[in-house]
Amino acid sequence: MRLFSWNVNGIRSVLKKGDFEKFLAYENPDILCLQETKAKKEQVEFDSPEYKEYWNSAVRAGYAGTAIFVKNEITVLNSFNDFEKFPELTIEKDQFGDPLNEGRILTLELKDCFIITVYVPNSKRSLERLKLREQSFDPTFLKYLELLQEEKPVVVCGDFNAAHTEIDLARPKDNQKNAGFTVEERQGITNYLNSGLVDTFRSLHPTEERYTWWTQWGNARANNVGWRIDYFFISKALQPRLKSAEIYESIFGSDHCPISIELEDK
Repeated sequence: MRLFSWNVNGIRSVLKKGDFEKFLAYENPDILCLQETKAKKEQVEFDSPEYKEYWNSAVRAGYAGTAIFVKNEITVLNSFNDFEKFPELTIEKDQFGDPLNEGRILTLELKDCFIITVYVPNSKRSLERLKLREQSFDPTFLKYLELLQEEKPVVVCGDFNAAHTEIDLARPKDNQKNAGFTVEERQGITNYLNSGLVDTFRSLHPTEERYTWWTQWGNARANNVGWRIDYFFISKALQPRLKSAEIYESIFGSDHCPISIELEDK
């Protein structure tokens, strides 16, 4: 099974550029997880007869949102938006009245695992969301994953908006106190891993300096001044089935590039 994840930074935009259909036709993923769709399903002029589509769109227009496309032959038992499977879990609202999980989490239950795509809130340049992220979103999402794993293993992927270690960004010394590389955000990633999840790319490529996001300023992508902030994490129980973990820097259409893993059939 080949699973892909991609922050498309607006699915209507990437469709208009023509990159999305080319990517889908060439890579032919079994499951494709999307973040930052910035649209509702009915707003998107796209339909592939090979896939079932699941959407969790934000109420606010042109904002956040997640989706998962699944090959028709794969049986999906249930789908859950945000934390609706465990309604006791809640996220605080920020100063703008935005619940930080709005359209940011989508979960599919398969026979032998849960597939979760997530778009973790950006702490913002001024770090105005750092406290809420550290104290509300990250620990609540971690608890959510722990509850899911009491039932079956998880595959969780998406844009975590944080580079974990110095090898995960081109200029670590220049970004020690910047959003995406603060001590608090990096600890959040460590907490996910300490809970029993595996960083698939780093487990198979322990020393490779490769990135998944580049700022749109200063020719960052052309110069490969990037950050690895998009991840596939899996439960340790699934690690023996992990065959590959890849990054697709040559695929354009967004300021992020797709990532993938391949799991052997059980």
